[in-house]
Amino acid sequence: MATSLSSLSSILNQPRHVVLLQKPCRFALRLLSWKPAEASGIRCYHRQRTSTRLQRRSLGSRSFSSSSSSLPSHSDGPSLRHFVAQAAAVTACEPQAQNVVAPEGPPIGRIYHETYGCQMNINDMEIVLSIMKEAGYSEVVDVPENAEVIFINTCAIRDNAEQKVWQRLNYFWFLKRHWKSNVKIGRSQSTRPPKVVVLGCMAERLKDKILDADKMVDVVCGPDAYRDLPRLLQDVDYGQQGINTLLSLEETYADISPVRISKNSISAFVSVMRGCNNMCSFCIVPFTRGRERSRPVESIVREVGELWQEGVKEVTLLGQNVNSYNDASEYEKEAEAGTSWNYSEGFSSLCKVKNVGSRFADLLDRLSTEFPEMRFRYTSPHPKDFPDELLYIMRDRHNICNYIHLPAQSGSNRVIERMRRGYTREAYLDLVQKIRRIIPDVGISSDFICGFYGETEEDHEETISLVKAVGYDMAYMFAYSMREKTHANRNYDDDVPEKVKQRRLTELIEAFRESTGQCYDSQVGTTQLVLVEGPNKRAPDTELIGKSDRGHRVSFVNVPLPDRDADSNEERNPKVGDYVEVRIQKSSRASLYGEAIAISKLSTFYNIVNEETLACASS
Repeated sequence: MATSLSSLSSILNQPRHVVLLQKPCRFALRLLSWKPAEASGIRCYHRQRTSTRLQRRSLGSRSFSSSSSSLPSHSDGPSLRHFVAQAAAVTACEPQAQNVVAPEGPPIGRIYHETYGCQMNINDMEIVLSIMKEAGYSEVVDVPENAEVIFINTCAIRDNAEQKVWQRLNYFWFLKRHWKSNVKIGRSQSTRPPKVVVLGCMAERLKDKILDADKMVDVVCGPDAYRDLPRLLQDVDYGQQGINTLLSLEETYADISPVRISKNSISAFVSVMRGCNNMCSFCIVPFTRGRERSRPVESIVREVGELWQEGVKEVTLLGQNVNSYNDASEYEKEAEAGTSWNYSEGFSSLCKVKNVGSRFADLLDRLSTEFPEMRFRYTSPHPKDFPDELLYIMRDRHNICNYIHLPAQSGSNRVIERMRRGYTREAYLDLVQKIRRIIPDVGISSDFICGFYGETEEDHEETISLVKAVGYDMAYMFAYSMREKTHANRNYDDDVPEKVKQRRLTELIEAFRESTGQCYDSQVGTTQLVLVEGPNKRAPDTELIGKSDRGHRVSFVNVPLPDRDADSNEERNPKVGDYVEVRIQKSSRASLYGEAIAISKLSTFYNIVNEETLACASS
């Protein structure tokens, strides 16, 4: 021990050196050059920031002062006590000439990212890219072999989604473990073994279990902790695995401008709220995304305005329960006792609203008014949150798409009750009738689960009959997958055999295809306003494709067309981002084909429609 202290003391006497003392707890000591104090007072030394690694190592120097008295003193040079006092003075002084020479660290890495699951995950990945860009990770590559940081944004709704993630993690682990040989044979072009980062709902659900899986993963970060990613990546540099899966009651990332993944896209996603309070018995979302919280209206308006300036023509508003939006940031009032907070008629919720702010209808009203030439969609809503005022706003504003996602999950009251959905089959059908009465040409889609706990053949037949009764434009249908932590996992048995689930799913899909074909066939002979998204992949040289107001895919021949809003009579070919009037001629029962009539704008097209409607009514 004496020899070690003597060696340390001799090093302290050498000017202009940097000393790093590392221990398992990651504290380190950085020493500055020393000269006897001058009469003018304490001299300040400026330690210029060099590499991230060196900067982080210096953080532990203060804690070393308690043991400084045990070191032998030297009359010719400074003691450790002198250094600690001098280092403390550095932080309080203005920068002076650099006195520390330290090697530069490696360049900040390139990012590769993959996203699985819902649109919220896509938007979350754009938020992550913005956070990382601010931290200096500005380059994104197209293949994982060229990246120093690999992000995989995950979904935990069903087991199948998680299995896909595990398969990709196995490959990323291969790139990391065999990095040298991969570089040697030209498979990888990264400058160092990649750090693998798991984001999203699967990270929140499994937490440190992912870190323990054969050291595949370096960082696990939940949906509410993305701001912490740069620090977590730094922890990996010190041999640690980074993890932050804390859920937040406030985080909405409202102040972050997402980095758009599709740079030239004419459509974009905007997250308006996060989390879910519904606690359906089958659903893990409240456990992976936390409680509901909404972004301030002004921050949403600002982001949509930026997108409009960038040429975006259609925005999809996102939330786990998007139509439960409730911005109480500017004003709050207590919800009246005994009221249902204007739920859809016949619907209820396990979670009661305490403070009332701007609701989803208010948000749509504001956005549709300020951006009249931008089209708005939203997903994913809950049927309980369709008060009449929301339906009337959709009817009256031409730039809010006539399309509603209305998840039913089942057509059997017995199953719906066990799912804790807060309504009955009869209430759901009444809501569908009200929606179609207020918004006549509305398109409706849904979600269905086959083989939930206790589902009988009779329950299954009731679900099929609901599909036929409603006539959905589109539906997401899945076999039930038990999720840990959910109410169903704690209280029920997954008692429907997998073969039965798959057979019922096949039967449900067949029933859906029959009914959805009728929805497409009903559009033949109508004129639809189509937002052009690009060439039709089946005929890229001659046809364009886009989406109608109801979300149907519509293709048409790319020919010169008149522009209703142009000053001249010259015709031009439509381009991506144009609205084109298309007369529907054929239906494939999964897409539509028509004849392009003219290039238009939202307001121009619907003014013509309204005039024609009035003319028909007067005659």
